[in-house]
Parts: sequence; structure tokens; C-alpha cells
Amino acid sequence: MELASSALESMTIFIVDGYISYSRLQIYDGSINGRSYEYDIVEWFDEVSENAGLVQRETLRRILEMNCEVEYLKKWLGGYKIKEMDACALESLYKSLVPLVSHADLEPYIQRIADGDTNPLLTHQRITTLSLRQKYVPFTRHSAQTTLQIFRLAAAYRSKVYPIKEGRRILEFIYSSNQFKTKGGLTAGTATTHYYASEEFKIKQEKTKSFTCSPEEVISGGDYKQSTYCHLLLGLYFSDQVEFITSTFAYSIVQAFTELEEIWKDICQDIKLGNLSSRITLPRMRQAVLEIISPNPHLASQIEVTCKKLESDLDWFGLVPTLWPNAKYVYSIMTGSMQPYSKRLRHYAGDLPLVSADYGSTESWIGANLDPCLPPDDVTFAVVPTFSYFEFIPIHRRKQDFSPVIDDFIEDEPVPLSQVKLGQEYEIVLTTFTGLYRYRLGDVVEVAGFHKGTPKLNFLCRRKLILTINIDKNTEKDLQIVVERGSQLLSKSARAELVDFTSHADSINQPGHYIIYWEIKGEAEEKVLRECCREMDASFVDHGYVVSRRTNSIGPLELCIVKKGTFKKILEHFIGNGAALSQFKTPRCTSNQVILRILNDWTVKRVRSTAYC
Repeated sequence: MELASSALESMTIFIVDGYISYSRLQIYDGSINGRSYEYDIVEWFDEVSENAGLVQRETLRRILEMNCEVEYLKKWLGGYKIKEMDACALESLYKSLVPLVSHADLEPYIQRIADGDTNPLLTHQRITTLSLRQKYVPFTRHSAQTTLQIFRLAAAYRSKVYPIKEGRRILEFIYSSNQFKTKGGLTAGTATTHYYASEEFKIKQEKTKSFTCSPEEVISGGDYKQSTYCHLLLGLYFSDQVEFITSTFAYSIVQAFTELEEIWKDICQDIKLGNLSSRITLPRMRQAVLEIISPNPHLASQIEVTCKKLESDLDWFGLVPTLWPNAKYVYSIMTGSMQPYSKRLRHYAGDLPLVSADYGSTESWIGANLDPCLPPDDVTFAVVPTFSYFEFIPIHRRKQDFSPVIDDFIEDEPVPLSQVKLGQEYEIVLTTFTGLYRYRLGDVVEVAGFHKGTPKLNFLCRRKLILTINIDKNTEKDLQIVVERGSQLLSKSARAELVDFTSHADSINQPGHYIIYWEIKGEAEEKVLRECCREMDASFVDHGYVVSRRTNSIGPLELCIVKKGTFKKILEHFIGNGAALSQFKTPRCTSNQVILRILNDWTVKRVRSTAYC
């Protein structure tokens, strides 16, 4: 352990392997003077939040002290004695000399690491693992440690509102994907896969005194269908012990419960006999589950009666509190691209609270949900100022701008965390312990408030436009609003609901136009679908789009209804190419030819908008 100095009264700054804890209390062992770790971690967070500006400068200083000799930083800071500078001067120097970058700027360095270059290119910490999500991102022990830290912090705040009993279980729909070796021998896979394999994942269960229903063999099985079946089976087997239900993304929970609607009879049979369906063919997974379950005809009968009632009378409404009577809440990421699944998740949860999980990315954790009682639509995330050094680029939406730009924002110079303003929108910039320097994350957030001295962020959207043909500029958030308005008409006018959606900007056929693909549950007449299509087309408010539609330089929006199971087939395509279910997000706009072929081959009905006619 290294001790750094601070002028902050009696506060001490503890630094362990680049993992910084600012507190008068050490909290690594989980308890101080007989008090629970939940109390101490909340006290710790209050202290670092109260002094967020100082903590941020010290965080940056430590990152640069550790890594000033790496190849990337020497290019910008090589002539300066970094270790002799104070934090304020270093912060100013860093921001004046080191440029803002995207992943493409750092990719040559990361690729050299992947190919086996062991020189200190981005960080002095030896990188043996890379996270993969369309691109490589360095993953170090610090990544796992901050994951543990934010889970403990969030659990402490949740326990204030929804206290859980120690020794109980969590029904977690979590999945590891297959890992592989890069050319240079590094292990590559998703960030969640690395975390579930880490010591920190085991520590989290011990510290929170809550244990996942499924053993490691189910989590790491590599076949999401078999893992989902076993998650559901063991979740129901331990149904009276389950304190809450969770997954990384809301999609995974909805997907699992949709599957339960089809397979509950098989699960009841397995519980009754203490057996395991022949669909589970992976030997390690099969053995691990069979070592846990034993015959329980009474429980199987109870579940069977309950599922029959849920299926016939309630369309599975309130599935969660009915099958898991002691569950306190459902916990998952429900913001951003997960928002469209919240309606179905609410259906399954009944009156049980939906609690939005914390805000992070493959590159870094960012903020914790300190208000778990708030609905997902109102959630904010308090930035944890020890995880990375954060900058914020003030951005402003363009007004009636017809220039062919790549997004619809103009921006000012970045500001530090301590200078953000309430109500202002920003793009987040990260400097991390894992070797990313002034890295533009691409997330657009709004400062919705403050916890002590650290901002509470509302996630708005990804900055990149997803729908554009010429002068039109529409983001994922714009698309979500439009689809929500159309789906409201669907549910009002027909006994149907939206299951999932994506879109495509067709610029091949002239005039170019937007195509929105819907998978729906239930039936809807063509008249209703035409009304939904017209409503969506009329709901795009981007000035460039409206003008283009009026002049017919963009054609009428097209709504395509696809067969049941289309988006599951898309999921299987992604998983077949190495994605993990726990990190899967339906692409809200796609130009991927394989996905478009699936969508078009499985389309059963097409309607065109009559707006602007």
C-alpha cells in the first residue's frame, strides 16, 4: 500500500494498485468497529463526493504518475517531470497538451497489445485481458475492483430502501461468453465474462451475503439457451429464498421470462423428479445442477398450479411476485436502449419495484443509482470520482441546420467534473487507470442534480446519429420517442403489444426513406398498423426530416411487421459470432446485411405512411 499526501483535514488517501479510497476509514475488509460495510461505504462515498474536485485532481495525478513513461503519454508529456508537479498544475498541463481522442486514435496501440507487444504502450500495468464489444478495450484488475466497488455501493443504498436477509439468494440471469486468445496470447471476451471469472465476483457474494441461485458451471456454460433454462429451474427451486431478480440488461430478464412461458411444464417435471431435461447436454452444467436439486413433488405442484393460472387468466401479469413471493424488486439497466423493454418488464413485475442499475460502460464505471425508490424514467447516477478522471464537453443541439454533419450537436471546450452546470447537456470524456486518455465515450448526459459535490447524471442517448439520409438528423432517443408513440396506438387500438424493434435508413431506393421493423405479440389489423406508421412518421420532429418529407426528398416511412421469433434469431446470430447474452443489445438501427436479410425474409406485412400526403 502506498500513502499519498493530502491537505484535506484528516482525510487520508489510500492507493492500492491504482485503486483509490479517500477516507478517514479503511473499508477494504468490509467492517469498521463492528459497523456493517454498507454504512462505511456510504460514509466513504459522502466524503469523496463532498470533495469531488480535489479527489478528481488526485485521481488524474495518480494515473499520470503511474503511466507517464508509457509510449502514448511520452509523445505528449515526455519533456515534463510529472512526478514533481502538484495536482492542479498537472491537470492544466494535461488538458492543454493531450488531445481528445476516439477509440480509432488508440486502436493501433491496443492492437499492438493484442498482437503481443509487451512494451508499456498505454499503461504500466501488465494487460493480459481485453474486453471485446465490437472493439478491444483494456481490462485490468482495476476494472474488476471498480465493478465490485460500485456493486457494493449500490447495494448499500438499495438496502436502505429494500433491506434483504443475509444468506438468501439472488436470481441472476447472467451469462459468460466464450473467451479466445488474441495473436499475442491475451485473453479476449466481454467485460462481464471477465468479471464473472474474477475473484471480485466471489467477494461480492460474500460481502453482500447474497448468493446467486446458479453455480459457475451454468453462468459460464457458453450456451445461452441451456443457461437460461437452468437459471429458471434453480430460481424456481429456490423460489422462497430469492430476495431480488437481476441481470445486466432488462432485455435478458424479459427474454428469460418469455422463455418461461414456453418451458414451465418441463421445469415443473424436473423439480418433481429431481431430474434435468435432456435439452441440457453440456456435461459440466448438467452435473452441477443435478448435484443441487432433489425431488420435490410438492413444490412442483405449487408452481404448476400457479403457472396455469398465470397463463390462462393473467397473460403472465405479476409473474415475479407470484412465483417469487419474497422478492423485493427487479434490478437491471433499464435506461437508454433498454427503455423499450421496461413495459413488458413492468407487466411481469406487477406491483414490484423496478430498480435501475448503475451507469457504466466497457471502458469505465461512471455513476451509481443512489435513489433506488425512483422509477427508471426518473433515475439519475451520481458520478464516483475515484474510478476515472472525468471531463465533460458542453454540447448544444443544432437549430434548423441543413449542413451534412455527422451529428446534431455543437460543442464547447471540456470542463472538469467540479464545473458542470445543472441542466446542461454534456458528452463524457474519460481518462482511466486502464490506459485510455481523454477518451470520448460518445454518451450524452444531462446534469440533473448533485450529491454533495459530485454531479448526478441523467443518461440521454448515444451521440452518434443512427437515422440519416441527407439533411435529417435523428438519434436513438428520437427513434425511441417515435416508436413509443406508435406502439401506444397499437396497444390502444388492438390486442397487441410491441415486443422489439429496429430500423434502417434505406438510401438505395429513391427517394430514400426510413424502415422500422416491429415484432408484435398479438394481432393487429392493417388499418391499425397504417395508423401506427403514420403516427411514427409524423412524430419525427427534426427540422431536416420534416422539410425533406414535405418536399418528398425523403419518402414515406415504412413499417414492417416480422414473424414471432425474428429478434431471437438476430440474437442467435450475434451470439454465434461471440457476443454474450448478458451484454446483448438489439441494434436500434442496422445496415448489417445479414440482419437485414433476416428481417426482410421474416417480414409478413408492410405498410407505408400517409403523413405529408
